Amino acid sequence: MPSGLWRFAEWLDPIPESSRITLGEGGSPVVRSRRLGPSVGLNNLFFKLEIANPTGSYKDRFACAAVSDMVAHGKTECIATSSGNTGAALAAYCAAAGIQCEIAIVEGAPEGKLRQMLAYGAKLYRIRGFGIDARISDRVIECLRQLSSRPTAQMQISAFAFSPVGMSGVKTIGLELAEQAVEPWDHVFCMAGGGGLVLAVSLAFDQLYEAGCIRHLPRVECVQPEGNNTISGPLRDRLETAQAIQCTSKISGLQVPSVIDGNEVIAACRRNGGTGHLVSDEFVWQTQVRLAREEGIFAEPAGSTAVAGALQAAKDGNLDPNSNVVCLVTGSAFKDPVSLEAMVRHTSAPLIDLADLERRVDLNEISTHSLRQF
Repeated sequence: MPSGLWRFAEWLDPIPESSRITLGEGGSPVVRSRRLGPSVGLNNLFFKLEIANPTGSYKDRFACAAVSDMVAHGKTECIATSSGNTGAALAAYCAAAGIQCEIAIVEGAPEGKLRQMLAYGAKLYRIRGFGIDARISDRVIECLRQLSSRPTAQMQISAFAFSPVGMSGVKTIGLELAEQAVEPWDHVFCMAGGGGLVLAVSLAFDQLYEAGCIRHLPRVECVQPEGNNTISGPLRDRLETAQAIQCTSKISGLQVPSVIDGNEVIAACRRNGGTGHLVSDEFVWQTQVRLAREEGIFAEPAGSTAVAGALQAAKDGNLDPNSNVVCLVTGSAFKDPVSLEAMVRHTSAPLIDLADLERRVDLNEISTHSLRQF
């Protein structure tokens, strides 16, 4: 049986079997919320843990399909752009395929993700204003398009607007969710930067519905930070198009001020009944901490954003308490040392002597003896 992404090959853009690269991506688990869901009155809240992928994020699904397509066409140079997770995934799969990888990085990318890319052998450069200013971001992409015009090169950006074959790999999230549902999903919460993830999951459900594999379309919910409101606000306000903005969000990975796949996301969510949700950076960081301490889930801020959207929607009374809700947890906290440091800044691991530990044991025995007497 085909492994990784390729067990869904018939649902994806065609790639010859001999060209398919895999690192064991996909197959991420779905787990029920034990505490966060009940805390906001949701009886059936679930998390799909994309942190289980080989490089720690859902972008491995994109890189798997994108790099395999490059192998199929004899490409030897990958020209890419990333805020972190895409770059790490592309660098890993390019290393596996023997392809050179060159990545333009957004200004605010976390050092942890840069080190991961460098470990796989990628060549990196950060660009001032990239990921903040829409005009600069659009110009960067145009420059990359020109660099990738060489016969041996191909540009890879994790968006349908630029790399539709790679993004077809991301559709496997929706295909897996359909398999994993004990009861049909009512809402699927996805975070959005440029919108490709939301669009990929929506298109997967469209395919399944048209093939008669599911009885109804889940509502795919688009969640963005307030400071990167390119899609969610217009979607919520029933506008037809997304908007370019000046990004003020500090959530790494979701700093995408250009429209990218935004218009297509709005159309897709209109079809399935989903809407847009905006959450503050502060609430995202709070949710990241709660995921770790109340659910045991170690997610980066971007990976916590969909959960923040679901919690806020429930608090605002916009979700039926008995609805079947799943949130995509898209990336690991290991990738973002700065946010990890913020999570634990009020705690420490003090160095103590053995005598201090023995004293604790003695006090514990005294306390236990007192309770028995009582």
